[in-house]
Amino acid sequence: MTIAGLFRLDGCTAFVSGAAGHLGSAMTRALCEAGAHTILNGRDEARLKDFEGELKRQGLSCECAAFDMSDCERVRAFFAGRGRLDVLVNNAISMTPKLFAALAPGDFAKTYASAVTAAFEATRAALPALRKAVQAEGEARIVNIASMYASVSPDRRIYTKSEQASPFHYGPAKAALLQLTRHLAAELGPEKIRVNALVPGPFPTRQAADADPAFAERLAGRTMLARLGDPREIAGPLLFLASKSSSYVTGAALTVDGGWTQW
Repeated sequence: MTIAGLFRLDGCTAFVSGAAGHLGSAMTRALCEAGAHTILNGRDEARLKDFEGELKRQGLSCECAAFDMSDCERVRAFFAGRGRLDVLVNNAISMTPKLFAALAPGDFAKTYASAVTAAFEATRAALPALRKAVQAEGEARIVNIASMYASVSPDRRIYTKSEQASPFHYGPAKAALLQLTRHLAAELGPEKIRVNALVPGPFPTRQAADADPAFAERLAGRTMLARLGDPREIAGPLLFLASKSSSYVTGAALTVDGGWTQW
């Protein structure tokens, strides 16, 4: 196989939760363009259908699967009916931003359940389909989407408006997802199912950046590259972990943050 071919996913099936979101849509498009038939998951069926239509008009192969990843019974029922699955991307998270004083235990429980418990249950439910990919191609891949705030805390000097700061129930859940990644990698490695985490840094939406240019400038200045990430820049790192190009990589956390966490 050529070097370029190592990044191809022709004949593969991938599943992405939170597929129509800001980074989710960029990751989904990358998998489709690499040749995978991609299952688009999310809670907003209308939004997923719109995205599905957009991808299909470009000749890409995909289908919708609208359900809440926190609903473990729905997750189990869905994967029980699937055949081979080569790539599972656990990207979804459910979180209502709240200020420090307003947070309740239930907010932490909901966010943890959607980011960590859901990733665990999806992995366990998808195991028969992942094993079929191993039988067909020699391996399967799981990519959990974490955050730079799984390992560092927000710099309060940047977030001058309280509503801009990363909520307290977000980073801890993503940190737990990193540890889950390591545990799953150890558990599933002998079965040739690789589990890694992708760790994005500052990728604000264009609307957020345009609404407060000074805030966007402060974020950009915190990175070693002195700029913000473009959603398209998540595609290469995602494809690396989702393809055979990373065949000897498991239990790793690939950081894509412009150097933010390396100062």
